[in-house]
Amino acid sequence: MAGASASGREKRATAARLKAALSGGGGESGAAAELQALLERALAAGGGEAAAEALEWCRWLLSGGEPWEDFVQAVRAYDPATLCGLVWTANFVAYRCRTCGISPCMSLCAECFHQGEHAGHDYNMFRSQAGGACDCGDGNVMREAGFCKRHRMKSSSYVPCVPKDLLMMSELVLPQFIFSLIQYLRDGYNEPTLDLPSEKDLHRILQMLEPHISFLEDLTKMGGAMRSVLTQVLTNQQFYKDLSSGVEENACAKKSHEKYLIALKGSGLAFPEDKLVCGIQEQASGTSTLSIQGLAGATASSGPGESSDEEDQNGSQGVGKRKRVKLSSSTKDQSIMDVLKHKCFLEELLFWTIKYEFPQKMVTFLLNMLPDQDYKIAFTKTFVQHYAFIMKTLKKSHESDTMSNRIVHISVQLFSNEELARQVTEECQLLDIMVTVLLYMMESCLIKSELQDEENSLHVVVNCGEALLKNNTYWPLVSDFINILSHQSVAKKFLEDHSLLVTWMNFVSFFQGMNLNKRELNEHVEFESQTYYAAFAAELEACAQPMWGLLSHCKIRETQEYTRNVVRYCLEALQDWFDAINFVDEPAPNQVTFHLPLHRYYAMFLSKAVKCQELDLDSILPDQEMLMKLMIHPLQIQASLSEIHSNMWVRNGLQIKGQAMTYVQSHFCNSMIDPDIYLLQVCASRLDPDYFISSVFERFKVVDLLTMASQHQNTVLDSEHERSMLEGALTFLVILLSLRLHLGMTDDEILRAEMVAQLCMNDRTHSSLLDLIPENPNPKSGIVPGSLSFESMLSAVADFKAPVFEPGGSMQQGMYTPKADIWDKEFDPVMVILRTVYRRDVQSAMDRYTAFLKQSGKFPGNPWPPYKKRTPLHPSYKGLLKLLHCKTLHIVLFTLLYKILMDHQNLSEHVLCMVLYLIELGLEDSPEQESDEEDSVSGHERCHDSWFPGSNLVSNMRHFINYVRVRVPETAPEVKREPPASTSSDGLASSQNSGTAQVFSLVAERRKKFQEIINRNSSEASQVVRPKTSMKWSAPGATPQLTTAILEIKESILSLLIKLHHKLSGKQNSYYPPWFDDMEVLIQPENPKYSHGDGMTAVERILLKAAIQSRLNKRIIEELCRKVTPPVPPKKISPAEKKTLDKEERRQKARERQQKLLAEFASRQKSFMETAMDVESPDADIAMEIATSEQHVSEAVYDCVICGQSGPSTEDRPTGLVVLLQASSVLGQCRNSTEPKKLPTSEEEQIYPSDTCAAVHDVRLTTLQQYFKDSSCLQAVSIGWEGGVYVQTCGHTLHIDCHKSYMESLRNDQVLQGFSVDKGEFTCPLCRQFANSVLPCYPGNNVERSLWQCYNNKNMQDLIKEVEDLQEQLGTFPVSISSETNLSKEMESVMKDIKSTTQKKYTDYSKTPGSPDNDFLFMYSVARTNLELELVHRGGNLCLGGASTAGKRSCLNQLFHVLAMHMRLYSIDSAYNPWRKLTQLIQDRNSQMSSEELPEVPVLYRDVSSLLLIQILTMPQPLHKEHFTCIVKVLFTLLYTQALAAFSVKCNVEDRVVWKNSGALKKNTSNGEKSWEALLSHVISELSKGKMFEEGEIEELAMVSPSAWSPESIECYLQHFCLPFLRITCLLQHHLFGGDLPSCQEDEEFTVLANCLGLLSSSFQSPHQFTSASCLDWPVPAFNMISQWCLELASFSDRHAEQVKALLIQEPKWDLPCLLQLPENYNTIFQYYHRKTCTVCTKVPKDPAVCLVCGTFVCLKGLCCKQQSYCECVLHSQNCGAGTGIFLLINASVIIIIRGHRFCLWGSVYLDAHGEEDRDLRRGKPLYICKERYKVLEQQWVSHTFDHINKRWGPHYNGL
Repeated sequence: MAGASASGREKRATAARLKAALSGGGGESGAAAELQALLERALAAGGGEAAAEALEWCRWLLSGGEPWEDFVQAVRAYDPATLCGLVWTANFVAYRCRTCGISPCMSLCAECFHQGEHAGHDYNMFRSQAGGACDCGDGNVMREAGFCKRHRMKSSSYVPCVPKDLLMMSELVLPQFIFSLIQYLRDGYNEPTLDLPSEKDLHRILQMLEPHISFLEDLTKMGGAMRSVLTQVLTNQQFYKDLSSGVEENACAKKSHEKYLIALKGSGLAFPEDKLVCGIQEQASGTSTLSIQGLAGATASSGPGESSDEEDQNGSQGVGKRKRVKLSSSTKDQSIMDVLKHKCFLEELLFWTIKYEFPQKMVTFLLNMLPDQDYKIAFTKTFVQHYAFIMKTLKKSHESDTMSNRIVHISVQLFSNEELARQVTEECQLLDIMVTVLLYMMESCLIKSELQDEENSLHVVVNCGEALLKNNTYWPLVSDFINILSHQSVAKKFLEDHSLLVTWMNFVSFFQGMNLNKRELNEHVEFESQTYYAAFAAELEACAQPMWGLLSHCKIRETQEYTRNVVRYCLEALQDWFDAINFVDEPAPNQVTFHLPLHRYYAMFLSKAVKCQELDLDSILPDQEMLMKLMIHPLQIQASLSEIHSNMWVRNGLQIKGQAMTYVQSHFCNSMIDPDIYLLQVCASRLDPDYFISSVFERFKVVDLLTMASQHQNTVLDSEHERSMLEGALTFLVILLSLRLHLGMTDDEILRAEMVAQLCMNDRTHSSLLDLIPENPNPKSGIVPGSLSFESMLSAVADFKAPVFEPGGSMQQGMYTPKADIWDKEFDPVMVILRTVYRRDVQSAMDRYTAFLKQSGKFPGNPWPPYKKRTPLHPSYKGLLKLLHCKTLHIVLFTLLYKILMDHQNLSEHVLCMVLYLIELGLEDSPEQESDEEDSVSGHERCHDSWFPGSNLVSNMRHFINYVRVRVPETAPEVKREPPASTSSDGLASSQNSGTAQVFSLVAERRKKFQEIINRNSSEASQVVRPKTSMKWSAPGATPQLTTAILEIKESILSLLIKLHHKLSGKQNSYYPPWFDDMEVLIQPENPKYSHGDGMTAVERILLKAAIQSRLNKRIIEELCRKVTPPVPPKKISPAEKKTLDKEERRQKARERQQKLLAEFASRQKSFMETAMDVESPDADIAMEIATSEQHVSEAVYDCVICGQSGPSTEDRPTGLVVLLQASSVLGQCRNSTEPKKLPTSEEEQIYPSDTCAAVHDVRLTTLQQYFKDSSCLQAVSIGWEGGVYVQTCGHTLHIDCHKSYMESLRNDQVLQGFSVDKGEFTCPLCRQFANSVLPCYPGNNVERSLWQCYNNKNMQDLIKEVEDLQEQLGTFPVSISSETNLSKEMESVMKDIKSTTQKKYTDYSKTPGSPDNDFLFMYSVARTNLELELVHRGGNLCLGGASTAGKRSCLNQLFHVLAMHMRLYSIDSAYNPWRKLTQLIQDRNSQMSSEELPEVPVLYRDVSSLLLIQILTMPQPLHKEHFTCIVKVLFTLLYTQALAAFSVKCNVEDRVVWKNSGALKKNTSNGEKSWEALLSHVISELSKGKMFEEGEIEELAMVSPSAWSPESIECYLQHFCLPFLRITCLLQHHLFGGDLPSCQEDEEFTVLANCLGLLSSSFQSPHQFTSASCLDWPVPAFNMISQWCLELASFSDRHAEQVKALLIQEPKWDLPCLLQLPENYNTIFQYYHRKTCTVCTKVPKDPAVCLVCGTFVCLKGLCCKQQSYCECVLHSQNCGAGTGIFLLINASVIIIIRGHRFCLWGSVYLDAHGEEDRDLRRGKPLYICKERYKVLEQQWVSHTFDHINKRWGPHYNGL
């Protein structure tokens, strides 16, 4: 028998032998024993090496000696894979399709999703939070139509039966293997000492077991056949018994069994050794748990392993004791909480998984098994059995977040399946377990409630400060509960089970009244607690969401019974609650809780009952007394909201405002404020209206304000809060009376109203609208009320505004904005007020409404909120209208109208608006028309001492009130008057004079009503009512004496309205009844004329309605209008009031002044912005404008934007341009291919940089340096294609000394700017554009004036000589360098800046580092870079002409001066001066040259544009135009020769011979020098002297077909060759000498530019016979010159024939630089890149990004690719863009820009179907490229304007 450490071959042999023996070759028992022993030995070893060895054994044994891969293949063949079941962990990207999902938790892996057909479905991509599994193929969770191709066929039919011997060994080996795993887990676990679990130990064990669990996981992936074996092993009880029950003879096993028992006890779980308990347990699984709870409780609690927290709970005396004990006895079911008996491996495995806090590997293994149906059921039951234990572990866990995610990862897979959930509910009491476990969990953090009666309260609530609530630890359990309630069958069980409902209401009551706020009256709280987050989250998740889940199953008549049950137990719980907090009739002052879940349960079930189940409302309503109690707390919340907004709670800190906002916020409102308002509406419809109205005003503390007297004493409210509290009370009444959300609106109407309200406040994006519309809040349903109707409703009420660009570059999203007729007919201010979180949103809605009316010409002024007709009430709630027709309300309205008319203090337009709204509501909903015949006089007699005769508003409106008795302070003006003898009506003010019959006091009336009701309801009223005075919390201090006065009023509501109309209009007799002119108005009441307008319109509308409803009213209105209204008596103004009035007036004036100033300032700023920021400004240089206007002034004048002085720039005080220097590689990105490069989205597509401009130039320079002398190479090319320095300016100038002091002040200013002052960065003091240097302006007039001198003065030869002499005068710079002036210092410093702008590697190209040639090359290349970039900005050619695009913002002129001054410091040895070679025939010097030295670069290899810049910049400035032209003419001859040479290489042998001969004839004609044929012939013959045309002829023949070249095409080739040079030269001429560029068609560009440069002789006119050669002007005989140049090549070709052609300058055909093309659909990019490995670190980056310039894939912020403290993106931005990087962040779809040491988020170029970005892919909707945005990005990149346009920059500290 081989040892455990046998070699592979031996293992293989042993395995094969054992398999043969066991499969029936005899000696089975022996073999079995041998196998047993072998496994015990192999598996007993520790971790590491031994573990690998053990796994090796297992593999051989399982496969019975076959190779493992073959075995795996064999088993896979028997896989009936109908389910995908792929398990993933957090952060995995998966898909969810709502169209295909049955359960809202359905999810698909990317592969199944893309294989299925989901086009046009409502799907999204999401990043998994907790992990999940793919549901493809599971018909319980998703519709079959959505299955992918692989899982569509039901394949079980074709899978052959598994041969017995294939898996035989597995059945024998796996039990041992799993048992060994369990033993490891047992041994590794030590009961934590001192409650500190040894997390390190646990971690160590898990690491050791990693290979074992991975091995199991690999087994599960072998498919169905292997899974069923594993299921068998895991669930077989016999295996478990045999192996694990403390086998005596094996000491090790015994020890592990003991550890297991200890662990059980330590977890507070008894191991049921007691037979009694066992019996109970068996029985328990069958019968209802409650029947046996007594016994179980008794036995378990006597066990020794009683956990410590049990004792606390039963033994603790004190807090909420009665409640807790009660809970313990009635609901604690010990068998659920404390007993666990493991009967199989699966159960113990889950136990340890929980003990070890759900290690990811174990979870994945357990989930991978789920496709096996038997396993799924067994596992679900096991999971439920351990539920209580999971909760206990979760509560103790330190990593509760991670653990929560893992729990949900498992449970969501189990409970989303309705069939399974139903089965477990029936067989394992899932619901009992869940509810009990939740109750238990919350019990651990209860505290005594302080609501109402602090001392004697018996109510306990959860403590929101505890970790359990603060960290949302309960959410996994609640989310499971919500999940199973979404299944109809389970929810029905719950709703039928009375004991469960009682327990659940008990649970909900723990949240009733939590997080109580007490108003701070004296000083500000020291510490603002933030517990309110926890409280709102808890109510929403633990109470509201299960409620919505239950409600979703109470939709039809048949479910009435369920509603009755819930309502019944809810009311019982409420009654208990009122008793527990000792509530009688008055809420305690100054405290409020926003959490009343019991009230809300009750309200929502009532609403459902009436709306869907046709239940009679009264049958489920309690008695009047209970209704009165029910309304108190919700009303208290409404009043407190008003107090909070009136700043009465400021001392409680900001958090109280936060609560008020959260309460109405979109995710909470339909579980909080909506049910509260509905409940109040129900109470109002059933209670006495006078009682209700007076309660409202008392709660809002404004009773004392409602008096006719002009002064009053408010005992409970400061006067500064009175106005806003009165507004609050009236607004609340308006909402209460006009809101119909639960009173008869259909779901579609509700959705429409919500949508309109949100859109009226602001234009909204699609996603924010989805977010703001309260969802039908069963969160799992993921469905907005009628989600299908969401889109159609949206298109009905709103128009889509496509995303636009503002010139500033800020990008808009696609928005929805209300249609015009929505504003016209549906704008509902009431709904807006209800739904606004911030008060400013109401204002915003009104502003938008005003704007609409102005624009559509409907109303010019400031409109009032429009009155909107209400949808009809559901008959059950008709009682609500009684509020509008009760005397109390009419008295209040009358009083307020009177006070407004008399200008009493603390009244506002808003109050009037609400008063009119209420009157109008009353008119709209008036009871049946009263009989007009009724004699009005008798009405008066009937109730002479009261205010109003009846309760109908229509008739009360015309009732005249003559005198009113009021209680006023003695100081009030009313007291002086004598009371008339006539009867007095009574004052509204709170009056103690209760003896007289006429007194009507709001509060007294209310008390009386309350007393009546209670007496009616209960015989022992005496015990219930404790006398409470409303003065209990009056303001301290003596109140002044009140005295009674009688006021003469003589008004009715109608007369007050008419006078109000006069007051509002400011004219007497302004109201004229419209029916005098047109009787029609009385017949058609809905008059559009009155629908929009201000207060006057509202009054007119009301009077019209009153007249329509009653003839008497009409008559009275007419009479009132005929009486000439006496003017309103002028008020006597007291000096104090006068003072305040003056103050107001002064304020108003000041405000107007300020407005005026601001407007003026804005217009000035605007005009400045237009001039300064106009990028396309057509003006020429500043200097030019000045020069043209004042021809005689020779000096340019500059304005300093800091000190404001104007003057020329001088040597001593130079002026400078504000410039931004930045390194740029944009030019280097030009490619010579015409079709743009695409971003690679598959392995095949790759991008190679070899065809970019930068690469080509680089190769060229290197090759030249190989064969020629270094110093001359460095003058034959330009650099700066990569890392060139681009200079741009905003056009503003400043004195350089001013700038220095400005920089100092910036440095001392500690405000954190977005830029770094130390690096010399600043913003232009005038236009705030970003800048980092100042470019000195050269003194004198910048523009050479002798602009267009005739050229004929001097001949070419003289000019050439002059140029040469000028180049010789070196030191004679107009400013002698020896005497350092300020100007030259500044020029030097700016040169330093320019150099340091780019990296060293972009400036050093010479072989000898630091040689002056380097600087020389760098300087003229800066000029070249700026010219080339300007050309790019013009679109690559000069066809458009005009001034420089940058207009006055071009700084090239100043830049040339700086460069020229520095270039002239380097002498060019006259022998090497290229000018000579170009203009003189020189004797051949090659013969004398020693052969070691490398030759100079042949002239034909030199870049002509570079030569031009060298010539110009080494001449003294300012340059004369004639010299410039001369240089250009000479260089053009060289360029032309290069073109001919390049062409000669391009064409093939025959062509060459033909052209050589045909041209030879023309040589001797008079203008041979100007004929290209002659010149070409000469070039060919000269070049033929070397080895130029010898090798490789054969390949070249293949390249170009022989007949390709006609004379026209050659001419065309030559012109194209020369154009780039001409363009650069023209630009240069334009900048040096001014003058506009001519515009032209593309095909004439050559001619026009040649003409502009003076290459064409002026006599030249006719373009048709034009040839490029006619521009030539040879300084010496052409053929000799050409021969000299060609000779250099010929001699070079003798030595290096292969390089000759490569180095000839090729026709430069560069495309404009552009970014990579992106695919249409973002998913293409995402799928390819988000799992792609990084080429540097070979890991999958956490934040992958891709460079949009070159397509490189990088790790953003990845430490893996960090080099010398630079992260990869920053490094790449330096290498690829010389400090500018544009990266697309794959996981966020956003683009990030890196510019030097700063970065900014640019935004996204991918938008969804609604024109919105999806940053971080949160919504996961399909995204499509927005071409316009991408153009803008590209534009900003090419024009180097990132710094100016994007505002939000921050430093990246090299960490990106």
